[in-house]
Amino acid sequence: MKKVRIMTELAVIRIRGSAGKPKKILDTLNMLGLKKPNMLRLFNSDDKVILGMVRKVKDFVTWGEVDEETKELLSKTNKKKKNIFNLHPPVKGFKSIKVSYPKGDLGYRGKNINKLIKRMI
Repeated sequence: MKKVRIMTELAVIRIRGSAGKPKKILDTLNMLGLKKPNMLRLFNSDDKVILGMVRKVKDFVTWGEVDEETKELLSKTNKKKKNIFNLHPPVKGFKSIKVSYPKGDLGYRGKNINKLIKRMI
């Protein structure tokens, strides 16, 4: 029997700005398409290259798996670009943009990324 792989999408949100950051980090963020804070981009979660780049910039972004309900909300917000979204700062703000999740907002957060995205739409 063949294994059936379910394709999940990974949402990556840039949280921190670019002032005083190393050029390698800024280049990686630009390659990911995250040019400014509060930008979200959807990626295929099976792509090892993307996962490596996301781990490299883990101190500047947050990421996790997106559910179908959140994808529908995102598709209503932006008609021009398919996988890139400019979001608002979250309602009630971030906990901390310098500390990793769950105490702050940086790093991998799994399915909890959906709550953050809904606060930012």
